[in-house]
Amino acid sequence: MGDLQEDTRLEGGGGRYRASLSPDWEIWGPNGGYLAALALRAAGAEAAIPRPASFAGHFLAMGRFDAVDVSVGVIRRGKRSESLRVTVTQEGRPLLEALVRTAAEGPGLEHRFGEAPSVPAPETLQSMDELRDPEWPVYPFWQNLDTRPLHPERFREPPQPRDPVHVEWFRYRPRATFDDPFVDAGRALLLIDTLSWPAACRPHQPNEEFIAPNLDVNAWFHDAAPEQEWLLADHECRVATGGLMGTTGRIWSRDGRLLASGGAQLYCVPAPPR
Repeated sequence: MGDLQEDTRLEGGGGRYRASLSPDWEIWGPNGGYLAALALRAAGAEAAIPRPASFAGHFLAMGRFDAVDVSVGVIRRGKRSESLRVTVTQEGRPLLEALVRTAAEGPGLEHRFGEAPSVPAPETLQSMDELRDPEWPVYPFWQNLDTRPLHPERFREPPQPRDPVHVEWFRYRPRATFDDPFVDAGRALLLIDTLSWPAACRPHQPNEEFIAPNLDVNAWFHDAAPEQEWLLADHECRVATGGLMGTTGRIWSRDGRLLASGGAQLYCVPAPPR
């Protein structure tokens, strides 16, 4: 089982870091959201303003479960905001290029519009561990999350086409919350990346023809709830055409606050043989 804080730990300083990708975060290789969370944490190590505002990343290649080099450069450092560039490479091969923006807390116009999806509390739902057949193969990644599906019937019947929407509760394990604001924001970033495919593939079940890795991931961090263990993920894929699948996602706190929003562009490729 992976620990998000331990598995994004960095060694180094002065804008040059080294980390090791943990196999506990495997989905088709090292999970892209995990790699993005690592890059976000590296930006936090160089940031003078400890409040992440946005992340924009391009995935360039799939890495291996081995050491990576992470470089962070300051593009602009202002009094109220910073722009940082993060590059993740493995033996000189680029894996991820990202831009991270920080923003200081301050006075401004405020409002909240719209509500979180109305769903049962996570404690009233069965976990994915309880619902799935123990004989089903599962990627190591899913052991790192306590997942509470809203539609348990999908674990009891052959895959059926459904609307391209994915709404579920998640809690990280073995630890669920993090004091570091960049690791805390990484909780949302990782989910925004990862849950794009579960939403996008829903209308095409059963599907053995394609998978769709993310070309990119983008996230805007609106609020923080580091004291709350449960996060509600609300994803959809409104359009898939020409090999591209566009997704949007929102991450809500237990008390109904919108913590982050974003999305990804997925690119269909032939599924590997089983």
